[in-house]
Amino acid sequence: MAMLPLRAFLVLVGISALCSVALGTRRGNAALDHRGHRHRHPGHLSLHRHRQRAGKEGQVLHRSKRGWVWNQFFVIEEYTGPDSVLVGRLHSDVDSGVGNIKYILSGEGAGTIFVIDDKTGNIHATKTLDREEQAQYTLTAQAVNRDTNKPLEPPSEFIVKVQDINDNPPEFLHGPYYARVPEMSNVGTSVMQVTATDADDPTYGNSARLVYSILQGQPYFSVESQTGIIRTALPNMDREARQEYDVLIQAKDMGGHMGGLSGTTQVKITLTDVNDNPPKFPQSVYPMSVSEDKVPGEEVGRLKAKDPDLGDNGMVNYRLVDGDGLGVFEMSTDSETREAVIKLKKHVDFETKRSYTLKVEGSNPYIDPQYIAWGPYKDEATIKISVEDADEPPAFVAPSYTFEVAENAPEGTQVGRVHAKDTDVANNPVRYMIPLHTDIERFFSVNADDGMITTTRPLDREAQAWHNISVSATEIGGHHQDNKVHVHIKVKDVNDNPPEFATNNEVLMCETVIPGKVIETVSATDKDEMAHRQHFTFSLAPEVTHNNNFSVKDNRNSTASIYVLRKGFSRLTQDVYYLPIEINDNGFPAMSSTNTLTIRVCSCNSEDVIVSCNVEPYVLPAGLSTGALIAILACIVILLAIVVLFVALRRQKKEPLIVFEEEDIRENIITYDDEGGGEEDTEAFDIATLQNPDGANGFLPRKDIKPELQFPLRPGAGHTAANSVDVDDFIKSRIAEADGDPTAPPYDSIQIYGYEGRGSLAGSLSSLESVTTESDLDYDYLQSWGPRFKKLADLYGTKDCFMDDDDDEEDS
Repeated sequence: MAMLPLRAFLVLVGISALCSVALGTRRGNAALDHRGHRHRHPGHLSLHRHRQRAGKEGQVLHRSKRGWVWNQFFVIEEYTGPDSVLVGRLHSDVDSGVGNIKYILSGEGAGTIFVIDDKTGNIHATKTLDREEQAQYTLTAQAVNRDTNKPLEPPSEFIVKVQDINDNPPEFLHGPYYARVPEMSNVGTSVMQVTATDADDPTYGNSARLVYSILQGQPYFSVESQTGIIRTALPNMDREARQEYDVLIQAKDMGGHMGGLSGTTQVKITLTDVNDNPPKFPQSVYPMSVSEDKVPGEEVGRLKAKDPDLGDNGMVNYRLVDGDGLGVFEMSTDSETREAVIKLKKHVDFETKRSYTLKVEGSNPYIDPQYIAWGPYKDEATIKISVEDADEPPAFVAPSYTFEVAENAPEGTQVGRVHAKDTDVANNPVRYMIPLHTDIERFFSVNADDGMITTTRPLDREAQAWHNISVSATEIGGHHQDNKVHVHIKVKDVNDNPPEFATNNEVLMCETVIPGKVIETVSATDKDEMAHRQHFTFSLAPEVTHNNNFSVKDNRNSTASIYVLRKGFSRLTQDVYYLPIEINDNGFPAMSSTNTLTIRVCSCNSEDVIVSCNVEPYVLPAGLSTGALIAILACIVILLAIVVLFVALRRQKKEPLIVFEEEDIRENIITYDDEGGGEEDTEAFDIATLQNPDGANGFLPRKDIKPELQFPLRPGAGHTAANSVDVDDFIKSRIAEADGDPTAPPYDSIQIYGYEGRGSLAGSLSSLESVTTESDLDYDYLQSWGPRFKKLADLYGTKDCFMDDDDDEEDS
């Protein structure tokens, strides 16, 4: 600590005083007192020697008076005595003993753990201290005037250290531990290191000095006492014999001496596997059997070599190394069970060979060089396979058949023969047939006895070049087993199809084409097969050989070029030319055909780009110009405006001309929204007015308005209508009267009935003047109305005739 200016002395009580060391003095004298005995501080010696050296040099040195002698003070932890522990005593040189000095203590634990007598300066520890919780406390001491509280000395700082005792046992913070070590490890192989911690002070005594020992796990493992490293203690520890070991490790403090505290931990050690065991077959000979009717790929049997090692160390690979069945059987390994699987590679025949012998080897693919001397890491076993007899189906001589037959060959042409035989000892006869599902259209038939396949109709190679059928051979007698074989029949080509154009597209030609220009290169195709070096030839048809417009040049590579012979083409004069071209396939026999090439004259721009050909597919450009788009949009806008105007007019027509009150509107709707009842409708209008115009001398009041004055009928109005033989004049007068009369009904009932006009031969269609009784009606006048009313005259005018006929029958 640094030298403090406060003058005082401190008396340490207890064994802690033996460890105190003076740090320095400032002025005055101080002493370390233990049980009343005064001892000169070692610092005095150092200062005295310094003064002697200075005196020898002829200088006089004066030692300043010290006020404090400070040290690191100690208090034993875990003190459980009845009284508080006296830590020390403060005393200042200015303290005359009359009680005018007051000692103050501040800092860590002041007032709670450490208290001071403000008169005597004695410092006591009132609580039990634990070094593991806090190892030291920093305090500040000061002497002040009791009356004025003014400091008499500057504050001074000192440290109280808690002295350790062995009160904490060692602990393994990370236990229990798990470790792995390979089996068969050498003695002394390091397994792992365990470490214990002790909360006691490692710098004081042996409280934290640990020693490790093993309490459980001998003689397999040992532990180093100072480091805690666990090592193997026995050689050749075998995992297959024992895999796990439980080891108990102890750590003891006080250097392992008696009275020290200890702690233990569990360590579980697992031996890991190494390849130290070769594979072994449980049996030396494995008997197996297979029936002769088994097909290749079927399983015959299994065997497995045992290896106690794990993972890759215990993996076993199998292979056949010897035996007369190496070509008949094969071996594979099951990836899940690691078993050797024997499978049939070829058919076996009981009548030919009845037993086979195989030798199989099982070996480890991964061998540890460290243990290679313990080998060999492989084993062998013998497999004896016996063949069992079975009733087999007939066997065809060939696995499949391929035949050829000429196209268009006549019915009954022989295609080829299939042959099967019964391989059993009985050697039963065989019958042949073609399953329907393999030859649905029945192009072929097979002789049931000898297997000869023949055609049932001529074949067309262009319709179907190959026919794939199956022929079934069934054993007659026994279990009627059958066998099938695939038969592939190729239809050989005959040149029976003429060639034709490869494409039928039109040729587009500009009006401004120059003579000698190639406007198109044509090619041909033929449904028949083309022979080697066979090609198509092209020429103009004889009827157009001398035309002045176009010519054909054969390119001798199955193509031809179309040339223009003149100029001055005009699509207004002739827009389409038809050019017949003859194509020959040069086959045997040779086939030819005449195909027409359509050449259309088109309008082109200066760069010979076609603009128009008067044909829609060629007129439409790839894109639309800006003007065209504007025109299209304008048309759309005009159409929309027309539609909106039409809708507005329709709505306007639906609005009523007279606005009624709400209740009147409801009444008028009920009254006027009537489709009309014809002659029986007497509610919407006065039929009698029309039936007898002379009686129309009254008026009908209007329901929509209240008339303010009554208009009398015009004199002679009814007389005029009565004397008039023209209904048209009558209707017009009634309309004029209704329009001028506010008391007239608000509807023109007359307008319901059509009038043909003065020029019509039919006259009026109104039936208002007809009487209500059916017997008074006379329709004979319909005969004079003309052809338009002939149907009505036939319907109504013949009624009397029918009645007369009935009367005549009754009379007779």
